[in-house]
Amino acid sequence: MGNVRNTSKPYAWVPSLYLSESLPFSAVMLISVIMFKEYGLTDAQITLYTGWLGLPWVIKPLWSPIIDGMLTKRWWILMTQFFMGTGLALVAFTLPTSFWLQGSLALFMLIAFASATHDISADGFYILGLSDHDQELYVGVRNTFYRIGMVIGQGGLVMLVGKMQEGLFGESFSSVASSWAVAFVLLGVVMLLLATYHSVMLPRVEKTTDEKEERTDVFTDFYLTLKSFVTRPHVVSALFFILLFRLPEGLLTKIVPLFLTRTTAEGGLALSDVNFGLIYGTLGVIGLLLGGIIGGWAVSRWGLKRCLWPLVLCITLPDAVYVYLSYLPTDDLWLIGTCVCIEQIGYGLGFAAYTLFLVTFSRGERSTSVFSICTAGQYLGGVMLPGMVSGLISDSLGYQQFFLLIMLLCLVTFAVTAFVKITS
Repeated sequence: MGNVRNTSKPYAWVPSLYLSESLPFSAVMLISVIMFKEYGLTDAQITLYTGWLGLPWVIKPLWSPIIDGMLTKRWWILMTQFFMGTGLALVAFTLPTSFWLQGSLALFMLIAFASATHDISADGFYILGLSDHDQELYVGVRNTFYRIGMVIGQGGLVMLVGKMQEGLFGESFSSVASSWAVAFVLLGVVMLLLATYHSVMLPRVEKTTDEKEERTDVFTDFYLTLKSFVTRPHVVSALFFILLFRLPEGLLTKIVPLFLTRTTAEGGLALSDVNFGLIYGTLGVIGLLLGGIIGGWAVSRWGLKRCLWPLVLCITLPDAVYVYLSYLPTDDLWLIGTCVCIEQIGYGLGFAAYTLFLVTFSRGERSTSVFSICTAGQYLGGVMLPGMVSGLISDSLGYQQFFLLIMLLCLVTFAVTAFVKITS
């Protein structure tokens, strides 16, 4: 029997699918940073704990063949969405307890594994559920709604927590534990509603397990993918580029929210949750999306080879805004917002070039699987490992010297760019 499709149109499920991909990631990797700060953890503790939570996204290529070979991607999407919705709601019940740290971290790790599995399934379902033309047509939609999920989580939800702590809903919800508990219950409910919606609206585009062709052994499949990766032309320079290009941004990602919200006595800018949610969680994410759109357009028009160095400068030089803000702290929200937007637009521009390099490098034999290894590598070297040590460095050096170090490490980005081979 061939693939079976229902009458659902892409606009009925693509936006919500990528919204549901973004929300759990935002909760585990972004929102948790602010929550743990309000619980009194140091920068070193926060970045180490939340850095480990990124492990599932690094190792997800190990079990992606299993997802491809068992049941259907639609089943995995629905199962993980219901699981993540329940898990996020359960986080709320750990927060008022004495074991809030252990309980929330354990649940976050389970949610992270489910979220990484959801990413594998959703991206595969996107390819199966859409024609080649619709895949190109909706790529902007999926990216936009992924960023909207970040705005809802890191922006709207953090702002809501701030308002509750200011007494918007009375004293009962003004404590750190109760305000964050309400936020995670709401997030869990939204995920469960999305799962229910997708159980109706996701098209049935796959064969069932017993109808699938016999598949290659999982270990053999991974071996062949790894062999294809290491035999790519110029693999050594590409590997250094994949692992180290985002090093400065990887160190910045978890520290900037802490710098913006720490008190002035701690060297921060003392933004409230409301102002942080507006400036970094909303305007910053919009700037990131805008930079990505412009970067993608520039590369499509002039080619990656011509655009690479200008976009590298865009992702590195704007980091200097945090040197400025750390040495000349201000409470001017317009100035802080402008600095954040400049840096995030630059990040979006440079990341567009980086992503397109990964796509270009992955073309050829086993392109999808090779791309998954590339994305795991960039997450390992550009997010997880730098993020884990960033707090220890900032606690040791202070924010001013930390941001100066970031500017120095931009030389690493320049070095790996100078040696990488771009053919188009």
